[in-house]
Amino acid sequence: MVLRGAGVVLLAVLLGACSNAQRQAAPEASLTPRDKKLLASAPYKKVLPPEMYQRAIVDYAGTEKPGTIVVDTDKKFLYLVEGNGKAIRYGVTVGEEGLAFKGEAKVGRKAEWPTWTPTPEIKQRLTGIPNFVGPGPHNPMGARALYLYQGNKDTLFRIHGTNQPEYIGFAISSGCIRMLNEDVIDLYTRVPQGANVVVL
Repeated sequence: MVLRGAGVVLLAVLLGACSNAQRQAAPEASLTPRDKKLLASAPYKKVLPPEMYQRAIVDYAGTEKPGTIVVDTDKKFLYLVEGNGKAIRYGVTVGEEGLAFKGEAKVGRKAEWPTWTPTPEIKQRLTGIPNFVGPGPHNPMGARALYLYQGNKDTLFRIHGTNQPEYIGFAISSGCIRMLNEDVIDLYTRVPQGANVVVL
């Protein structure tokens, strides 16, 4: 009976959290003319993730200071803490088990329409990977990248866009955090270099 009561309380908390989510598309104002042009010619299907993974303003009870990025890898959510008990929540793709970064870092570098040079480890795991991919919507890094550093050392983990929006909400990446291109552009405009990142 106690377990059943606890389950009802937990369910009520979860439903309450869902009902407090105010879903909002990423602002068009974040997109540059170049972004609009490249995204209009993206060589992948424009797929929206399930509603629960779409960008939303949510209640947030964590203790992190405003401007902190918090990634919940289990639930596939990235939060940008706003303060006053609120956060912007984005759905993400996270790393496969055993490949994901966990811990604290800082945004050590930012890039618009980044290039991609796969690491030797990625090339060993996946066949047919090129040595280099130039910028553009065909690039797995997508429209923006936030490079995670610990001290002065690049962790080789990124928060970046994707050319596979259908996988938002899944754990399939080689360790990086992937976001819809429109969402990562929005995050990029809000987060300065040096921002704190916590990956749970």
